[in-house]
Amino acid sequence: MAANQKNGKKCGKNHELTLKLWDWGYHETYLLATMVEENEKVDSNQLNEWVNAFYSWDLVNQACINLFRFIPEAIDNIFIWCESDKEFVKRTAFSLIAVMAVHSKDSSFDKYFGIIKEGSKDNRNFVKKAVIWALRQIGKSNAENNKKAIGLAYEILDMDNKASKWVARGAIRELESEKVQSKFNQKS
Repeated sequence: MAANQKNGKKCGKNHELTLKLWDWGYHETYLLATMVEENEKVDSNQLNEWVNAFYSWDLVNQACINLFRFIPEAIDNIFIWCESDKEFVKRTAFSLIAVMAVHSKDSSFDKYFGIIKEGSKDNRNFVKKAVIWALRQIGKSNAENNKKAIGLAYEILDMDNKASKWVARGAIRELESEKVQSKFNQKS
């Protein structure tokens, strides 16, 4: 990954290069494409083509970190992607929420709570890991979001679903931890 990041910085932002990298079809070129794409040049067709081509967790995560968080249409598509039957399309929705929570510490994420709760029922490994990632990152973004995320985690824990319980227990364990709580208590 570090080599790709160095290459991405050397290349700079370049839409034409991005399209060539994507067409080459290698994992490394896909990752590099997410780093050099010009977010303002991504159209609906490209966005949908890429998301529907995702096949690995790291490609999803890098696309969200490097590119999708800067594209309003991608953020709007969270509510569409979370309904997908495709594992990595669905993962994209929750990974994007997690990435936004990391980079938007003062935002409210309440509008995503319903889909996080519903998404917690999905037992597929790469979906449930993205759901817990989103819930944990929201809960670590600020003290208010921490309380809300813990409350949501307890709601999820009450659900009669094995995957939901796994998501809830992991989120509660981290969000109620001394390490996370002391971070917020220092700021009070």
